[in-house]
Amino acid sequence: MFLGVSLHCRGYLIREERSLNYYEIVLLRSSAPTLTYTSTQKLTIGSIVSVPLKTTVKEAVILDEVDQPDFETAEILSVTDRYYSSEQMSIAKFIAEYYFSSFSEAISLFIPYRRSGSPDPDNRPSNDVGMHKRLDVGVGVPRPTLSPEQQQAYDQLLQTEKALLFGVTGSGKTEIFISLMFKMLEEGKTSIFLMPEISLTPQMEKRLKAYFGDAVAMWHSKITKKKKAQILEGIENGSIRIVAGARSALFVPMHDLGLIIVDEEHDDSYKAMTRPRYHARDVALLMGQKLGARVVLASATPSTGSYHKLDVVKLDRPYIQTRKRYRFVSGKGLTPTITQAVEANYASGNQSLVFLPTRGNFKYLTCPSCGTTHKCPFCSVGMALHRKGRHLKCHYCNYTEPIREGCPICGYAPLSSERMGTVEAIEQLEEAIPGLRIEQFDKDSITTATKLKQALKRFESGESQVLLGTQMLSKGHDYANITLSVILGLDYISGLADYRARERAMSLLFQIAGRSGRAREADVIVQTGDPEFYRPYLGDYETFLTEELAFLKSAGYPPFSSLARILIAHKDEAKAAKITLDTVTQLQTFDAFEIIGHGKAPIERIADKYRFVILLRSPNRVPLLKALHAVDRREIEIDMDPVEFS
Repeated sequence: MFLGVSLHCRGYLIREERSLNYYEIVLLRSSAPTLTYTSTQKLTIGSIVSVPLKTTVKEAVILDEVDQPDFETAEILSVTDRYYSSEQMSIAKFIAEYYFSSFSEAISLFIPYRRSGSPDPDNRPSNDVGMHKRLDVGVGVPRPTLSPEQQQAYDQLLQTEKALLFGVTGSGKTEIFISLMFKMLEEGKTSIFLMPEISLTPQMEKRLKAYFGDAVAMWHSKITKKKKAQILEGIENGSIRIVAGARSALFVPMHDLGLIIVDEEHDDSYKAMTRPRYHARDVALLMGQKLGARVVLASATPSTGSYHKLDVVKLDRPYIQTRKRYRFVSGKGLTPTITQAVEANYASGNQSLVFLPTRGNFKYLTCPSCGTTHKCPFCSVGMALHRKGRHLKCHYCNYTEPIREGCPICGYAPLSSERMGTVEAIEQLEEAIPGLRIEQFDKDSITTATKLKQALKRFESGESQVLLGTQMLSKGHDYANITLSVILGLDYISGLADYRARERAMSLLFQIAGRSGRAREADVIVQTGDPEFYRPYLGDYETFLTEELAFLKSAGYPPFSSLARILIAHKDEAKAAKITLDTVTQLQTFDAFEIIGHGKAPIERIADKYRFVILLRSPNRVPLLKALHAVDRREIEIDMDPVEFS
């Protein structure tokens, strides 16, 4: 098609013909379907453009060039200087298809590249090293001195494109990471270093900056918009060559990417719990394949899946050999035995770590008379007691109300709360041990990067003597003066309705124990009613992995099969039940997978919506994906490779 433009010249009417190009576009951060627009410019796939939509202007990405449609099209208003690379587009397409999100949701995970100079679509920066400033990063800085075992592991990692570094706690994995980053710099390449949570970033930032200075940037959800813009500018001009941070750091627009490290790869926080429900570890492996980058997964307690599927490079011994004494105790909460152990450790001038398996004050008010737990009016879960703020809060829909004195069912008062939360544990220890200073280490207290740094600084300087908190404690912190680890409520973890419950409990024991005894002898107190389950594996996580894989294989669970979970949520319970049954009926027309079960979700109601689930399993994920795409629609949410079953 041609667009005719009339011009007058010396009394003659001249028609200038301009050809039109048609493009399929996707609106960014939108659930709208693909749309078709026109442009007189020749545009490249991945370009970010501005388009008119009704009375507004929206940003969109060029998905494809298409033939002239049989309907009228609006014209693209402008082309920005930003674009998504072909690799970003390809990976986003995989994320959308595999994790059942829209392409818009998937591509919006990525931060686009910027064209240098003109926004001409053909003026893209190449992946050529010469396009970016060469830096003498690390010149004059002594590199980590590797032990013979570390050097052997480093050499092995350089011989493979993807591998699992299985190193016991304190074995010096970080020195190997840093050595690999130096290798990338020598080759003119960049690196991405992933950690499961921002609780790890202050210590790691300090270590990385000691070697690489301002060539390192930390990237996570807590940094400001202004800081993100500065980092992106540094990436673009080549002054930033290493980006470290939480899950979202995987999607920064690095040029010449040569290395992706996923530390603590076993951690469930790499799995997104909202759409797109991607797993950063698995996407990292895909990115490595697409970009030709080396991928190193690392953990002292690797997941059964990674251990089974990848080449394994082992570090069997701690860098500093110390003795750990394990002691199993019974009971619930802070028993006198545990309190006395913390007091004795404090009196000796040492530091302790105390782990609770639940977040904050995640305990409920229960009526001693009729046994009723006070529940959220919008969710079928108990309201968590927050003593510090004197309120009850639902940790699913965030509904909050004042603490109740009496039972709303029978009127009995006072209500009781048997389960211990972090605040109550801190109060009990401080009351029992005069002078003891405790850092509360959970997501209710560590709400900003500044609070995190301050808490860690106080503990590192010896101003406080105990770190007390939840899963955040297990994430790779390294302090030489912790000589006592206390693990409470491990049976709560192992008793969860999850095929990985045993693996999660064992991993947690090893991770928490690994925070102590880094430089000196240490004691580990484990509160459990089943010590014989843990005792055979102490100091030998690989034996546990081998036996657990045999169990998973016999039971038909991942990594020997693929799981998918379909969630149906609706304000009308009957409507939710009907959608569930209709979906099951449709799924039953397909072969090659098993419907393990369907019905009400373990948590039946959240945010005033009734919830039903369907759980599927297949030895082959291809027919499973095919069937799921056939039933996928707005009323359901599909979670591939789920890690959460509530």
